[in-house]
Amino acid sequence: MIRLLLLLSLGGATVLEAQGPLTIGRLHYDGGGDWYANPSSLPNLLKAIGERTTLSTAPREVPVRLTDEEVWDIPYLYMTGHGNVHFSDAELVILRRWLAQGGFLHVDDNYGMDESIRRELRRLFPDQALVDVPLDHPVYRLVYSFPRGIPKIHEHDGKPAQGLGLFLEGRLVVFYSYQTDLGDGWEDPEVHKDPAEKREAALRMGVNLFAYAVGFGS
Repeated sequence: MIRLLLLLSLGGATVLEAQGPLTIGRLHYDGGGDWYANPSSLPNLLKAIGERTTLSTAPREVPVRLTDEEVWDIPYLYMTGHGNVHFSDAELVILRRWLAQGGFLHVDDNYGMDESIRRELRRLFPDQALVDVPLDHPVYRLVYSFPRGIPKIHEHDGKPAQGLGLFLEGRLVVFYSYQTDLGDGWEDPEVHKDPAEKREAALRMGVNLFAYAVGFGS
């Protein structure tokens, strides 16, 4: 397990001190959506992070609910799925506090959760709307350069990929990858049979997001 200590903020990114290998929390949410989708995705992403940066990473993610004590030991929460998402009022209180204290939530629409996650994010921050994350933001250049923004991995409705975000005091705390399916691109090659360049783009974007979440390179 790791214990994260909020040290300071540099350039809008939170710098955390980690004791032990870093991991990703796979958010187990209610509402009926398949929060467990893309089982090979996060181990592959963690491996890529460990190989391509100086960060020490665990071999697998940790399934976690917002009400679990372990959530306070995790810098990067990831949620995906195709169906409905619902947070309880108590979970929203915890999530707001966790984000305010340095956490980073990555929501990756696996095609089908868009309506419900937008509803829940409005409940999380009623006075904020999702906005396009600026192309000069560190998530697009911290380790790998994405001058055009988030890459398009899978087709859904023929719409362009979007990297949307919510900010607290200038810090990106929620990143919503929409119309792209990064998690599909992280899966084992035989699962979706994506071209190598698509998988590479997805992994590079994931490395950037994780690096930002833990303050790497700030």
